[in-house]
Parts: sequence; C-alpha cells; structure tokens
Amino acid sequence: MKLHPQTLTAAERAFRLRRTASALMAGCVSLAALADELRQFDIPAQALDGALTQLADQADLRLLYPAELVAKLRSQPLTGRHAPEQALQILLHASGLSARKTAEHTFTVEAAPAKQSAEPQSAATMPAVSVVGEAVYDLNSPDNRDYAVRTAASATKTDTPLMETPVNIQIIPKAVLNDQQIIQMTDALKNVAGATVSHGSGGLSDDIFLRGFRSSTFFRNGFRIDSQFASIGTRQMANVERLEVIKGPAAIMYGRMEPGGMVNVVTKQPLATPYYALQQQFGSFDLYRTSLDATGPLTDDDTLLYRFNGSFESSASFRDLVDSERTFIAPMLTWNVSPRTQISLEMEYRHDNLIDDNNTWPYLNGGFINMPRSRNLMEAGKVRVEEKLIGLNWSHQFNDDWSIKQRFVADLLDNVQHWTSAAADTLLPGNLLPRSQTLIDGTHNTYFTTLDLTGRFATGPLEHTLLLGGDYYRVDHISDPYSAELANIDVYHPVHNADIVSPWVSAGWGGNNSADYIGIYAQDQIKLPHGLHVLGGFRYQYVKQWDNLSHTAQPVDDDVTPRVGVLWQAQDWLSFYGNYIENFGVSNQWAISASGKPLPPESAQQWEIGSKFEFFDGKFSATLAYYDITKQNVVTRDPNSPFNSNFSIAAGEVRSRGPEVDIRGELLPGWNLIATYSNFDTRVTKDNNGLQGNRLYAVPRNVGSLWSTYDVLDGELRGVKVGGGVTMRDGSTDGTGDNYQTAGYATVDLLAAYSWKVDKSKLTAQLNVYNLLDKSYFTDAYISGASSSRTIGTPRAFLGSIKVEF
Repeated sequence: MKLHPQTLTAAERAFRLRRTASALMAGCVSLAALADELRQFDIPAQALDGALTQLADQADLRLLYPAELVAKLRSQPLTGRHAPEQALQILLHASGLSARKTAEHTFTVEAAPAKQSAEPQSAATMPAVSVVGEAVYDLNSPDNRDYAVRTAASATKTDTPLMETPVNIQIIPKAVLNDQQIIQMTDALKNVAGATVSHGSGGLSDDIFLRGFRSSTFFRNGFRIDSQFASIGTRQMANVERLEVIKGPAAIMYGRMEPGGMVNVVTKQPLATPYYALQQQFGSFDLYRTSLDATGPLTDDDTLLYRFNGSFESSASFRDLVDSERTFIAPMLTWNVSPRTQISLEMEYRHDNLIDDNNTWPYLNGGFINMPRSRNLMEAGKVRVEEKLIGLNWSHQFNDDWSIKQRFVADLLDNVQHWTSAAADTLLPGNLLPRSQTLIDGTHNTYFTTLDLTGRFATGPLEHTLLLGGDYYRVDHISDPYSAELANIDVYHPVHNADIVSPWVSAGWGGNNSADYIGIYAQDQIKLPHGLHVLGGFRYQYVKQWDNLSHTAQPVDDDVTPRVGVLWQAQDWLSFYGNYIENFGVSNQWAISASGKPLPPESAQQWEIGSKFEFFDGKFSATLAYYDITKQNVVTRDPNSPFNSNFSIAAGEVRSRGPEVDIRGELLPGWNLIATYSNFDTRVTKDNNGLQGNRLYAVPRNVGSLWSTYDVLDGELRGVKVGGGVTMRDGSTDGTGDNYQTAGYATVDLLAAYSWKVDKSKLTAQLNVYNLLDKSYFTDAYISGASSSRTIGTPRAFLGSIKVEF
C-alpha cells in the first residue's frame, strides 16, 4: 500500500514513501544470489525524488526518507537489468546519500557516512559492478563496453525500448567506435545492414546510402546537417557518443529527407562523475591525431556540469597531392537549475584545411586506363572550412508524466574551395586531358529550433505516450564560383602543372538562396494488453524557397506525411512488427517544365515487416526485416518536348526492396559480435531518359559484414583484446545504360589491444589493421569518357593509439 503524506502524523509526514528502480552502480556488489530478481530498468537522469518514485513503482520497494533530504538533488541514469537493491544504489550514486535496509523490501534513504578519503573516484578507477559475474554500465558511462543498446529516442523522440518500437533502428555505440578506431563517420556504417557509403564531393562530404537512396544529410542530436555534396567537410568524431541509424522514412520527426532513412549523431553530454581521457593516434600515410575528453561537476552540489572534447588531426594520403589538417573543439555546460529543470549551452568549432580529390580515372576504349591507384591526374585543390555551431537547450518536467523541452541551434559555415576537374570527355592529341579549376567562396548558415511536449496518461487499459511538437529551419546559402583552365596533363606520363592558362570567369551557377522549413507533428504510442503496441502520427511540412539576387520566390511545397506501426511483443525476448510510412522528399522547384509551372517535390511510401530478438538480458539482439520503398515524382525528361530541350516532368519512379539482417551484442562474457546482411533490389521503374529497369548508381546487390572481438576478463592475460572482421559486397553499376559494373570485393580488418592499470589511471595500447590483404578495389564508378571517375579503396593501413584515462 502506498502511503500519502496527508494521512500521516506530523512526525510521519517528515518521511515520504517511495518505490525505486535500476541502473549503474559505482561500487562492487556480488549479486549472484539475487540473479532471479534482476529486472529491466530505464529511468533517465532527473530529479532524485521522481527517479526514486519510478524505482519504487517498478521494483516494488518501500522507500522512507525526509522530503527535504532529496530536494535539489538529481539521480544518475539507470538502464539495463539490475537487482532492485543495486538499482537503488545506482540512483543514489554521487548524491551523498545511501540506502539502509530496514525490513523486507523496505529501505531508509539517509546521508551517507563520511568517507576515509576525500579523493573522488574517476570513471576509470571505479570498481566494476558485478551482476551474476558480468559488468553492467550506464549507457553514457565511459566504461560501457556493450555492443547492444536497448533504448533509443531518435525514431520517436521518446525514450522507448527498441523491443517496443515498430521501426527498424540500429545503434553503433561508443564501444564499437572505440574498438574499430572510427575517425570518419561513414566508416562506422559498415556495421549496419542496408547502409553503404561512397566518396562524395572529392571525399570531403559524408556520402551515405541507406536502403539504396543516396543522401548528403545527417543529423546531430536531431539537427539537420545538409551538405548537398558541397565539400563542407566530414563529421568530426571527437565528441560522438554513438550513431543511431533509423531505417526507412523519418520525415514525420525531421522533415524533408531521402526515404532510405537517416543517421543521427548523438554527442557526448556532461557527466556528474569526473572523467578525463587523452588519446594519441598514429597511422599509415602520416596520420597523427590527438584527442581529449574531460567531464565532471564544476560545483560541489553537481548543479553545474561541463564536458570538453577536442581533437587535432594531420594526415597525408595514399593518393598523390592529398593531405589534410583538422582542428575541432566542443565545450558544453549543463546547469541543473532545479531537480526538474535543466539548461545546456553547447558549442562546436571546426577548422579544416583539406584537398579535393575527385578520383578522375579516364574510361577509354571500353575500359578504365591502366594506372596506379595512387595517381592523381588533378592538382591539389585546397579547401578551407570554418564552422561554428552554438546551441542552447532547456527542458522542464512538470510532474512525473509531463515534460517539455526546446532546442536552439545556429550553425555558421564559411568555406573557400578550389576544385580541379577534367574539362572534356575526350583526350587531346598526345593523351592530354583538358582540366579546369573552380574557385568557390561561400557560406552556408542554418538556424533551427524545435519544441516538444511529451505526456503519459491512461485511458482505461490503454497507456499513452503523447508527443506534440514543431520545428523551424532557416537556411541561407551563398556561393560565388569562378572557373579557369588549367594546363593539360598526359594521363599516362603525368607531369603536374598547377598554372592557370586562361582568365577567371564566372562559372554561372552561383547563387544567394534562402529557405524556410516549418513543421508541426503529433504522435501517440499506445500500449495495449497482451504485449500489443500501436504507433501513429503525422507531420505537416511547409517549405518556402527564394532567390535573394533575383528577388523571386518559388511556390510553396507542403504535405502531410503519416506513420503507422504495430508491434506485438510475444515474449520479453521476441517482437513482431510492421509499419507503413510516407515521406516528404527533396524539392523539384529548380527543374524547368514546359508550362513554366513548378514540379511537385519527391514523395515516397514504405511498407516494412520484421521481427526483433533480445537474448542474455538484452546484451545480444537481432533484427530481421523486409522492406519495400517506392519513390515518386523523380525528375525525368518531358517526352512531349524536343529531345535536346531541358524541359522536365516529375514522372520518374524508383523502387528499393529487400531483406535485412542485423545481429549484434555479447554472446559470452567478453565475446562480442556484429553480423549484417542486406540484399538490395533497387530499380528505376519509370523514366523517360532510357534508364527504366537500371539499378541505382553505386548500390550493390548484396552487402554483408562480420566483426567480432574477445576481451580477456580474468587470469594472467586480463586486459588483452583481440578481434577482426570482414566486409563483403557485390559490384555496383554507374546507373546508366552502358552496363558497366565494378567488381565485388572483400576486405579484412584486425584488432589487438591491451589495457592495464597504473595507480588510478587506465592505459590502453591498441593497433588496428584495415584491408589486411591489401585488396585493390573500387566501390563505385561514374562513366563519362576521359572525365570518368571511380571511388578508390584505401590500401592496407595501420592505426595505432595510446590512451590514458583517469
């Protein structure tokens, strides 16, 4: 029975009854005897009073404590399977409080006794929590080694267990990023079925393919980063906590995008437990990278927390004339104004000096010419990028059921680019390739805000999680390109010459454009009896674009896109799901129609069915899915106009469908595994340009990967980690009717690491080998005679690191 303060005596009113639930523990507790009491918890960091209430309700505990004892205190987050007593200790960690058992299932929360040492324990020196012989850590803990994550917010904007979400979500956590030493975001996507990558904009943009659809857009904590392959630089990884990949259309939550899905980068947040790490990496092709991670409280009561991440990277390349130098810092402050109100201020600063490398490789007489993969037929196209991101986020919890949060972000990017490219599809006498250089001075500024109201309530036996929200993007893009002719080059015996041999002239395709994106959305997640879950929602999207130079505006693009999903959790470890989702795609406003009327934007629909599995208390998971996506309103030639005209109609259609398998997690203590497979049936189904029936550009038919590591947990070899993996894929076409296809290939990677303690610090030495067999391969190609190009795979490469944590 739950007691209410108003029914108690004055003395009794000094104590309040609460129940409590689980998460990560800072001490070492043997729970083998309590193995049968392990329960699943998912309690976010919040006011300690509210967290204890949730724990008490979920774990059937009676908690007694004075109301004023927990005022202004916040809890640690609690996720995973824990015994109730362990969960309580996790919530109280770093609060200055402890729990004393006073009766069966009853605990008194009181001030913790004074410690013998005033020295704080860092995350690196904290003893591991032992739960039936296995370590359990909070999701955001620096020591978290889990390959499988059970909860994500990207797909629904609510913290919903994946086993209850009728959408296919795959998460690449920090443990995988560390084991594979990921310093380029797209390299991590080989761990997700249905994801492939290419070489966007000379290797300077994150070029992502999801379920066969190419996108230059990814998201940072829900904020759109859209390069349009404009050479603005790839995502820095120093402050990345994990990657969350949503498969299929996600327009209902995030607006206009390609229907294959989205990648959401989740950044590191300030922690209440002090943690410091310094890592030095060094590798092939003169790669040197130094990174720093520091976090902890700035005040004794943990009301002000900070995090600072930074990195500096310098590298050459296996390609001639290509190098880079990258600087990145990301400070963040979180102010716990009250137990229910938080405010965060964050910043990112990036300065890149890069080289544009478009991989020009002439295609002559029915084949690519013979030349080494290191040869660069262009000159060093220098690119300078400076990006400043500033964000202000706040949230308030009205009570245990209702909360509101808002985010403001301004992303200001300046860049100066020099592109060098082939200027003709045929060679001049003497095997000379004409070349040109383009100089672009541009800015790309984005302003964003979003507001979400989330509430939980019940209507009879139905439990609702309601989300009401809206967002606004403003994008201002300015580019001023000029071009000139470069000296010709002999493709068989190149002698580099960066001289400009013609006057600079306007390239003619620059602009000064702006766009407003306004969206409102609603979603209801309904939990029914017998393990049934229903997800339903819609979004209204409004987009207006205009040219600031000509003072002309394009007609408005708007649409309503629904999403419906049903999931049946037949067992705790088994769920079946299906969904239908519509997508609001890219604009066709700049295409020219014969009538002069604007073309409608692209649209798409997805049907998907699948099943999800969880084993070993959620440490090992699998998802099997089959999807079918159809995209309409693709621009194609107007058949009623002259063949050489540039008039278009939105009558094209593209289809992508196939099965996917994602398997990840811990099979045995210390043994982790990731296995993926996808089969892409991607075709142009309607087209007036002769492409009907062709496979989509750069999309292979079959892609699979396997990665496994083993961490020695006991004995003389404790701290040793070994691992390796293989990535395999079919060849891909160039998307045209010439029937060219790259060859399939497989690459092998290896890992060896050793961690040991030195006083209160932890040191880790690690070596990764990529493309162990030095396979020469090409992921994709574009055929255009002498100006053809193909993405060249990196030869065998080594990456070592020394990391100290304390």
